[in-house]
Amino acid sequence: MAADGQISPPNVYDAEPIPEAAKAEIERLLASGDLFRYTAPEGAPVALLEAEFAALLGARYALAVSSCSAALFLSLKALDLPRGAKVLIPAFTFAAVPSAVVHADCTPVLVEVGANYRIDMADFEAKLPGADAVLISHMRGHTSDMDAIMALSDAAGIPVIEDAAHSLGTKWHGRNIGTIGKIGCFSFQSYKMINAGEGGILITDDPELAARAVIMSGAYEHNWKKHPGLQNSYMLWQNRLPLYNMRMQNLSAAVIRPQLPELARRVDQGRFNHDHVAAQLNESPWLDVPPPLGPEERAPDSIQFNLIGFETDAEARAFQAAAKKRGIAVQVFGLSEDNARAFWNWQFLGDAPDLPQTRAMLMRACDVRLPTRLTQSELDFIAAALVEAAAEVKG
Repeated sequence: MAADGQISPPNVYDAEPIPEAAKAEIERLLASGDLFRYTAPEGAPVALLEAEFAALLGARYALAVSSCSAALFLSLKALDLPRGAKVLIPAFTFAAVPSAVVHADCTPVLVEVGANYRIDMADFEAKLPGADAVLISHMRGHTSDMDAIMALSDAAGIPVIEDAAHSLGTKWHGRNIGTIGKIGCFSFQSYKMINAGEGGILITDDPELAARAVIMSGAYEHNWKKHPGLQNSYMLWQNRLPLYNMRMQNLSAAVIRPQLPELARRVDQGRFNHDHVAAQLNESPWLDVPPPLGPEERAPDSIQFNLIGFETDAEARAFQAAAKKRGIAVQVFGLSEDNARAFWNWQFLGDAPDLPQTRAMLMRACDVRLPTRLTQSELDFIAAALVEAAAEVKG
């Protein structure tokens, strides 16, 4: 609140706070020096996190690792894909996703994404023949048509990995996102629902995939014995797989575990925040928040919307400037210099493919964070600033 009684622009950049219980556990770990996940014979914080997360999501196995990128990489390696395997990914995702594919010695094949931020199913179906795997990014928490994706992929015998970095707590037909494909991967980076600074986790119901991922994550010698079950599978893969050493350390698990009971509240609050702002933005003729697909219950911590009738980049930049003048920073994905979500900036893939739908969407798609801690008055401030900025440019 400003000195004159006016509401100040809200701070949308701070991450979710770290619970006191985590601070106490960190102090205990620091005093013990027991930071490596395999030091303790049992009950290490990372092992406890894996059991708790698997139970929370309804999966048989979980493996905590250093990042969601590491989880994606290990998932691809666990599938034992041939070198150069073609992996379908959405053209609207973060650069870490095609990077994980390249890291796994595979070849990303980019699929068009429509104005609703979801995979264009016609382009997906056209590119599926010849693919070896599918990696679906639920980018910014927007779920593509998983019914159609799984039906087509299953019929072709092609495994599906879910990049659910932005979707912890999202449900599809009441089922947790991340449990639909063969493997689901999640992020604990600071701007996600659960904040550990860095960290990731993968889940699966497939025992062989789990065993291979555990070994390759860095369970060297007989450290796999500290993972429950799968002992015969671990013995099979001992010394037959490379060790990539992508383990999570105990300090990260200590930060994450006390936040798991907070997830349901954060999801509910995030959905309220998103829908409250979306309702106001959709009253403007110049702004459009695409609705979710029918089976989807989102868990958003940000909002994306399209600029309608902004014919030139100059108009879109003017909208950004007008919003910033009111205290709200807006990212237009395709207009932010070197944006890691714009596929033409992934120069490590070579020449950018021709993806007109995705390019057009990115040039007018806007992104604003909505942390779950915001108050309703702060949400109203953000919505009003965006509506007024659009009217200033177009009205």
